[in-house]
Amino acid sequence: MTAQPTVLVTAATGNVGPHACAHLLRSGARVRALVLKDDPHVTRLPDGVEVHHGDLAVPESLDGALEGVDGVFWMWPFFTLDVRTAPEVLRRIEERARRIVLVSSVGVHIGLEPVDNNCHAYLEQLIERTGLEWTFLRTTGFMANALGFAAQIRAGDVVRFPYGAAARTSVHEGDLAEVGVRALLEDGHAGQKYLVSGPEVLTQEQQVQIIGDVLGRTLRWEDVHADEARKRMVAAGWPPSYADGALDYFARLTREPEVGSSVVAQVTGRPARTFRQWAEEHAGAFR
Repeated sequence: MTAQPTVLVTAATGNVGPHACAHLLRSGARVRALVLKDDPHVTRLPDGVEVHHGDLAVPESLDGALEGVDGVFWMWPFFTLDVRTAPEVLRRIEERARRIVLVSSVGVHIGLEPVDNNCHAYLEQLIERTGLEWTFLRTTGFMANALGFAAQIRAGDVVRFPYGAAARTSVHEGDLAEVGVRALLEDGHAGQKYLVSGPEVLTQEQQVQIIGDVLGRTLRWEDVHADEARKRMVAAGWPPSYADGALDYFARLTREPEVGSSVVAQVTGRPARTFRQWAEEHAGAFR
C-alpha cells in the first residue's frame, strides 16, 4: 500500500461500514464511502470520510469513487440488490485497485451456502478469478442482529421469536471491520478465508437475558412458531428465501452451536469484544 492509501467502502452506512471507515481513518487512510443519493443513514459516517454517490446496480456510477483507490472494503446489500451487476462492478474494481476485502458469510465456511444461490459464495468465486489481492471475512452473525428485538424490549419484558436455544458466536461489527481494515492495509492477509466470530457461544435467549441485565430489567424469552416469524420477517422486507434460510439455520443451531474462531485476537492483537460489551454500548436502543 502507498504511504496514505485510498480505500473505498461500499454499502458504507450499514452495521459494519461506519466502523470500517473509522478504523481506516485512525490508520491514516484516505476514506471514501459509496452512498446512495437518498441514503438517510449517511449521518452514521464519521467526519473525514469522502462521500461519493453511486449505486452498485449501476457499475459506471462507481468510476469517480474508484479513481486512484488502492483497496476496496466490499459489502454487497443482498437484501435490496441482486448480483447481476457484480461481475461488472468487480471488473471496474480490478482495473483500479490492488486489494479487496469481501464481507462474506459463515454459510460459505461450513458449506451451507452453494455458489448457485448467487450470494456470498458466488462473489467469492468471482473474486478468486481476478488478479486482486483478496481476503474473505466469513463472518458469523452480527451482534447488531439483536437490535431486531429492540422494539419488543422497549414495549415490554417478553421477546417472542423462534429458536431461543439457537447458540451463536456473534461478532461485534467493530471487530469485524478492524480485521478487514488490517487485511487491506497490512501485508500477509492475501488469500486468507478468515472465519470471523465473537469470543463466546450464547443462545439467543442468553443474549436477551444479558440485555435485560444491562438495562436492570428481567426479560423473558418466548419461543414462537417459525411460520409466524417468517410472516413478520417478510412483511418487514426480508426476501422470502432469506427468511427461510435464516430460520433453517437457527433451527440447526439448536442442535449444534455455531462455529467460532480466535481470528479477531490473532489479527488485531486484542481480545474480541463480548456481547455484554456490545449491549452496554447499545443500551439506549433498548430503552
